[in-house]
Amino acid sequence: MYVVTVEFTIAPGQWDAFLPLMVENARRSRTDEPGCRQFDVCADPARPGVVFLYELYDDRAAFDAHLATPHFKAFAAATQPMIAARNIGTWQRVAP
Repeated sequence: MYVVTVEFTIAPGQWDAFLPLMVENARRSRTDEPGCRQFDVCADPARPGVVFLYELYDDRAAFDAHLATPHFKAFAAATQPMIAARNIGTWQRVAP
């Protein structure tokens, strides 16, 4: 399995606009992409304005397919000005 983690810092005043778009992107990824096994959107009340994603794909090719989907491209374009910082990590799952 191929794991992707993303931590977004959302620009001040953009949380309410960003979060529904993020949740919809995750939903579409889980329902429309056969290679997407899990897509969690997480927030920590102690860190306002930060969103953490945990995404699980069959392999790197499934993640690359995710990046090419129309729903992801629309999400990325719509949210780009809302994001102050982004940290992406990729991992190889070694145990369930």
